[in-house]
Amino acid sequence: MSNTTLQSLENWVKKVAQLTAPEQIVWCTGSESEKKELDDLLLSTGDYIKLNEETHPNCFLHLSDPQDVARVEHLTFICTEEKEDAGPNNHWMNPQKAHVKIDELFEGCMQGRTMYVIPYCMGPIDSPISRCGVEITDSAYVVQNMRLMTRMGTPALKRIESEGHFVKGLHSTGELDPDRRYIMHFPEELTIKSYGSGYGGNALLGKKCHALRIGSYQAKTEGWLAEHMLILGLENPQGETHYIAAAFPSACGKTNLAMLIPPEGYVKDGWKITTIGDDICWMRSGEDGRLWAINPEAGFFGVAPGTAQDTNPNALAMLYQDTIFTNVGLTDDNQPWWEGLDDRVPVQDWKGNPYNPENGPAAHPNSRFTVASKRCPSYSPKAEDAKGVPISAIVFGGRRESLVPLVTQARNWAHGVLMGATVASETTAAATGAVGVVRHDPMAMKPFCGYHFADYWSHWLSFDKKGANLPEVFTVNWFRKDEDGKFMWPGFGDNMRVLEWIVKRVAGRVDAQPSALGDMPKIEDFNLDGLDGFDNEDLTRLLAVNTAGWEDELNNTIEYLQSFGKRVPQELYEELKITQSKLE
Repeated sequence: MSNTTLQSLENWVKKVAQLTAPEQIVWCTGSESEKKELDDLLLSTGDYIKLNEETHPNCFLHLSDPQDVARVEHLTFICTEEKEDAGPNNHWMNPQKAHVKIDELFEGCMQGRTMYVIPYCMGPIDSPISRCGVEITDSAYVVQNMRLMTRMGTPALKRIESEGHFVKGLHSTGELDPDRRYIMHFPEELTIKSYGSGYGGNALLGKKCHALRIGSYQAKTEGWLAEHMLILGLENPQGETHYIAAAFPSACGKTNLAMLIPPEGYVKDGWKITTIGDDICWMRSGEDGRLWAINPEAGFFGVAPGTAQDTNPNALAMLYQDTIFTNVGLTDDNQPWWEGLDDRVPVQDWKGNPYNPENGPAAHPNSRFTVASKRCPSYSPKAEDAKGVPISAIVFGGRRESLVPLVTQARNWAHGVLMGATVASETTAAATGAVGVVRHDPMAMKPFCGYHFADYWSHWLSFDKKGANLPEVFTVNWFRKDEDGKFMWPGFGDNMRVLEWIVKRVAGRVDAQPSALGDMPKIEDFNLDGLDGFDNEDLTRLLAVNTAGWEDELNNTIEYLQSFGKRVPQELYEELKITQSKLE
């Protein structure tokens, strides 16, 4: 008996089974009984540790192989027929050679293992903006994460069967050997193949692989945008809600911003923030000319260290039930623990060894939690709205100790695209490699754009056409430091003050101070009420433009754009010239 009415899906599953030789094949339905069965299986194999049922009901801890704890950008390939189409921003491999290379690894790799077939939908099942895929994997841990992160199972399969097409994803943990590890994307075939890693970013193929790398290619060919952005709703005391999409590189506070709790004075006045998503945003033009967005994910795959009562109470509140923790420490009563959480001392570290501070932190710096979005106290039911939410503002940010002001508004759409294209940020622990190095990370998409960056910028520019009612574009930087190396801006909940100015600008309620870099707040229009130890003078310093520093930055930017060759749209150079002339 066939498991699906779609012949192409049935044929592909058979072909994969012939290649990988599993002991059995299980088609995932997404049911509660299936979840329970797999939880029990993972507990019996030691892949799960049951956490304290009183404090953390239905929560589990998974410990990865110590050599498999982050995205592996150097082993991630975009395989297009023409090398030029992948662009200098990606590692490229010829698709025919890539298939041969990785299929050799897949050959017989599931012997003695179960092959799981996971139909999933990225976005609400009935949304025209959503796209579907099928991930085949030999990891029950991956199935349980995909259950939280996507709309998976029978409803997704029905949509796939009615549409007749889907993104194909094949994954095996293999031997977890770093020398036998690849994450390959074939955008022109809408196919992903991932071998040798069990880490979320490499193994949950709906996440970065589909939602961004393949998604960005789908978006270019179909005329929409797939972006590494949070989406939040900001409701003012008058009851108006503005939706903001914001792009930050990993571990730069995206989740904290998406779930921000405003300062006390704002809450009293009736301001509210609701969360649509914390990581990925798919946008397309609506009939009204505005960009409408969905969060294609159904859950959060968040970084645990730094999540605490004082930094992100909303994130912490959702982690006491139905959560999978990966690579965190353990307390003596089997509660999950990570640096920054509280002052308890854990007994076990993320490698499963007795905790000893001399051997490093209890939780890996990139340790994670996976939890359904609906568990978040600030979750918005609008996240399930099939038509999405209208975006009022797009915000680009990065982690910069100097130079970049607290907030700047673009002069126009093309200038906004330039601002996004030239964002640079200090690297974090979310990817393998050195931490704290400033690198360009356009639109926070450096590791995720599935094609040539210059073509991607042209695609962004193409939205500025007759009848378009595009969002205003801003850049922010919460991470400026003073001469003593201390952060100048309080950040966290106080980032609300910047968001307030942004929505007031969008609504035309405040003027701005023009600068060479774009429009900035007038000091008197920026709300500092209740902010102890921070005054107008501090704000002035955070908005200052260092002319000499920016001249160097722009020269560096020109070199950077030139590294993408002749495909770079001329409009970006024109906007750069305008900025240079204003600096002079």
